[in-house]
Amino acid sequence: MDLIELKDIYKTYHIGDMDVPVLKGVSLRIAKGELVALMGSSGSGKSTLMNILGCLDRPSSGEYWLSQKEVGRFSADERALLRNSTMGFVFQSFNLLPRATALENVSMPLSYAASYISDKEARKRAAEMLNRVGLQDRMDHEPSQLSGGQQQRVAIARALINRPPVLFADEPTGNLDSRTSDEVLQMFRKLNQEDGITIIIVTHDPAVAKHANRIIRITDGVIMDGTSESGGGEI
Repeated sequence: MDLIELKDIYKTYHIGDMDVPVLKGVSLRIAKGELVALMGSSGSGKSTLMNILGCLDRPSSGEYWLSQKEVGRFSADERALLRNSTMGFVFQSFNLLPRATALENVSMPLSYAASYISDKEARKRAAEMLNRVGLQDRMDHEPSQLSGGQQQRVAIARALINRPPVLFADEPTGNLDSRTSDEVLQMFRKLNQEDGITIIIVTHDPAVAKHANRIIRITDGVIMDGTSESGGGEI
C-alpha cells in the first residue's frame, strides 16, 4: 500500500519580480515500509522535495497524498500537527541540546506530544530508544562527551521517540567518517527491516544511496528514474 503519492508537484519561489521554478511536475509513489534514497546534486531540487514530503513547505500546485489524505493544502498549524504525530527527522547537523544528556535530548519531543506523558514514562521510552540504537551505557552523557556517530544515534533515537511511521534523513552521514557512516546506514536498514519504518534518505552521495532498496534520482527539478535493487521498478 502506498504511504506517499505525489501527483504532478510544482514548486516555484517568487524572488522580487522573478519566478524561480524548482520542482517541475514531480510524480512518485513510496510504499509503506520502503527504504528509499532520494538522490541529486546540489541545486537539483531534492531539498525542496524533502521539505514538501516532510510538510515543512507546500507545493505551488499538484497533490500530495500521505496515508490516503491530501495534505498538500494543509495550513501551517495542520502541517505542524501532522509532522509531530507521523514524522521523524534526522539531519546532517545533529541539533542536540549541548547541556542536556542523551536521555534528555531523546525525551524532549514527548513534551510536545498531543497526549500527556508523565516524566517517568518519557524517561522510560527514551531509555528504550537509546537501548535500541546501542547507547544504553551513554544515557547520562552530554553531546560533548559523545563521538559524532554516537551523537547521530541520539538524534535517530530522538526522531523515533514518537513512534512515527516515516523517517526523513537529510544527508545524515555528512559529518561522519566512512566507517561511522556505514554503521549509521546499517542501523537505518535494521530499523526498516525489523520495525517496518518507512525511511527516506536524502543524499548526493552514491555510496549512501546504495544502502537503500530503491533510488529515486532528481535532476533540475525532474524525477529521472527510481530503480530498485534488482535494477527495475516503478517510481
